[in-house]
Amino acid sequence: MAVQQELGNERTRVFVEGLDVVFERVFDAPLDLVWKVYTDPARIARWWGTHGSTTEVVEMDLRPGGRWHFISHAPDREPIGFLGEYLEVDPPRRIRRTFGVEGAEFAPGNETMTLEDLGDGRTKITERGHFGSQADIDFQVGVGMVEGALGMYDRLAEEIAKG
Repeated sequence: MAVQQELGNERTRVFVEGLDVVFERVFDAPLDLVWKVYTDPARIARWWGTHGSTTEVVEMDLRPGGRWHFISHAPDREPIGFLGEYLEVDPPRRIRRTFGVEGAEFAPGNETMTLEDLGDGRTKITERGHFGSQADIDFQVGVGMVEGALGMYDRLAEEIAKG
């Protein structure tokens, strides 16, 4: 399927492909470290969300059928709850989960994150969010999903750099 729209920056590639929004970023760290930072609730609280926000990890049961629930706090808005269920967990390479926003006017989507060891001490993350319609994608892009994710990936890189 052809890429419909490029939305990223020089560090993180973001594009729309069909009903998917895809994020790709290469980190200067080995696979096991990236997985650890990506899945450790204490570390998630330090990088998940936009610049200037903090994240409360309310629940994170990282296993198929387990639930996750994060609350993002920022000084310029009300808290936003994000939640879902883990559908597949294959350490240290893949997580598939549902993804919803509390109070949102769109149906929850599915999100698949894969980690790829590039063999040179670097790891590539690809996250593919699948939405129910183009209108759902347009809504998410319109409310700042891409800008938030770009900031989040920068914060993730900073957290990974701490080792």
